[in-house]
Amino acid sequence: MLSEVLLVSAPGKVILHGEHAVVHGKVALAVALNLRTFLQLEPHSNGKVGLHLPNIGVKQVWDVARLQLLDASFLGQDDVTAPTPEQVEKLKEVACFPEDCAVTERLAVLTFLYLYLSICRKQRALPSLDIAVWSELPTGAGLGSSAAYSVCLAAALLTACEEIPNPLKDGDDVSRWTEEDLELINKWAFQGERVIHGNPSGVDNAVSTWGGALRYQQGKISPLKRSPALQILLTNTKVPRSTRALVAGVGTRLIKFPEIVAPVLTSIDAISLECERVLGEMAAAPAPEQYLVLEELIDMNQHHLNALGVGHASLDQLCRVTMARGLHSKLTGAGGGGCGITLLKPGLERPEVEATKQALAGCGFDCWETSVGGPGVSVHSAASLDGRVRQALGGL
Repeated sequence: MLSEVLLVSAPGKVILHGEHAVVHGKVALAVALNLRTFLQLEPHSNGKVGLHLPNIGVKQVWDVARLQLLDASFLGQDDVTAPTPEQVEKLKEVACFPEDCAVTERLAVLTFLYLYLSICRKQRALPSLDIAVWSELPTGAGLGSSAAYSVCLAAALLTACEEIPNPLKDGDDVSRWTEEDLELINKWAFQGERVIHGNPSGVDNAVSTWGGALRYQQGKISPLKRSPALQILLTNTKVPRSTRALVAGVGTRLIKFPEIVAPVLTSIDAISLECERVLGEMAAAPAPEQYLVLEELIDMNQHHLNALGVGHASLDQLCRVTMARGLHSKLTGAGGGGCGITLLKPGLERPEVEATKQALAGCGFDCWETSVGGPGVSVHSAASLDGRVRQALGGL
């Protein structure tokens, strides 16, 4: 068991192109979103295990001795095991939830307990430690916040238990694990996602683990060999939506108008493939005209998504506000409200960007200026994290 404090971060994700079409066998492109989740793991010897999640108001402590007495055989004996409903029920008994505990809090705690007990049970004794997790990502917005949480937990627990080495060397500010170690982190993070979502696609945890961009089609996930970091505005309209209902609505429209909707899905697929080609070109030799192509693809895809019935007045407003300033936007994720992305091409004047952010805030939206295509799960030195993050994680 490692004795030093670990500081880990992992990114969220956005869908660049292919949402909804991916349900019907087409390509989707997902990219790492550089709004990150940060985790601090502090080993100690007080016989306690603590979990602190300030974003959602969780602060729980368990006795290691009580967890040690638990018959952990219910977790199975394989290296990486998928949680069953019976196991999750057993973990609920261990968690001792208060009556008024919200669903988000319950799932976060269950995921922690599942990964802690599964990964750490190979130790001679379960380790005493405190874990604090703080995120820049809003929850429930389709931005991969649960996957970033699971990836951080998996990376930190595997490293603390010396299942994988700590890649951070003296003098490093930030470091990343080897490809082989990332595979193991991703496998465990996927099991954490299963506790939360039941039957996830695996896209969110893969993006959070590897970063960059990846394509997803019919269950097959493959990272793009090269992808540039793109500057964007991410806007949360804060309009709630049901992903299930929106996906069902597209399916109904496809059955009702097959000769109209099937070509729209095929066109979205072509947009994803063209975007993939352009991103590869940009990574090798960036040129201004490539941004013009990306903007056209954004506009066409947004119109297609409206044709599928997953637009919303709030997203139309986002597109109008940004288009008035020469910027191009589309929904990301399920649609029907939720979030949208706006491409910021190089050379934009600072006052233009600030004026756009203020205009979007004036619509009642939350807006972040960030980037996509950045690094996946990473380990940091304490000195490299800004004061805001250190304070949120407990003032380290």
